[in-house]
Amino acid sequence: MASAPSTTASTLAPPPHSPHSPARGPRLHATLRLSPAHPASARCCVAPAAPGGLARSRARVRCFAAVKSIGQSEFAAEVLESELPVLVDFVADWCGPCRLIAPVVDWAAVEFDGRVKIVKIDHDANPQLIEEYKVFGLPALILFKNGQEVPGSRREGAITKDKFKQYLEPLLATSTVS
Repeated sequence: MASAPSTTASTLAPPPHSPHSPARGPRLHATLRLSPAHPASARCCVAPAAPGGLARSRARVRCFAAVKSIGQSEFAAEVLESELPVLVDFVADWCGPCRLIAPVVDWAAVEFDGRVKIVKIDHDANPQLIEEYKVFGLPALILFKNGQEVPGSRREGAITKDKFKQYLEPLLATSTVS
């Protein structure tokens, strides 16, 4: 009679050259590594893979850049009274394009650190702001300078990193507001 396979700890441990091997630590794909030029502007952590799930054997990376989520009560202080230009990203948890653009917005917070402040506003939790600024599509980006919306700064929908840079650079260079 054949014996059942052993389930000792040695057979359940990851192989020695696994990306999740405790001796080596998790490895990040090259595109997920932070630029050495901005080490303090953002921090990344690697969430461990789901225990016991072979289908979920990859670690998840979450980056926490200088993007702050604000609400109605903080809007005046964080946006309208800011000395820096403020890019407001209107988002919702249920919005697929919002989730798609989130890494680009996090990248921009690091890339444009010191030139612009980026904040996120939850669409569902802040209906007064949505109505006041007439946000009809998500994600919506609006740039504010000196407490006012910059003309031509509204952008709705997902956007690539290159297009985001092409969108933001000229807006930061101009000094006019409506």
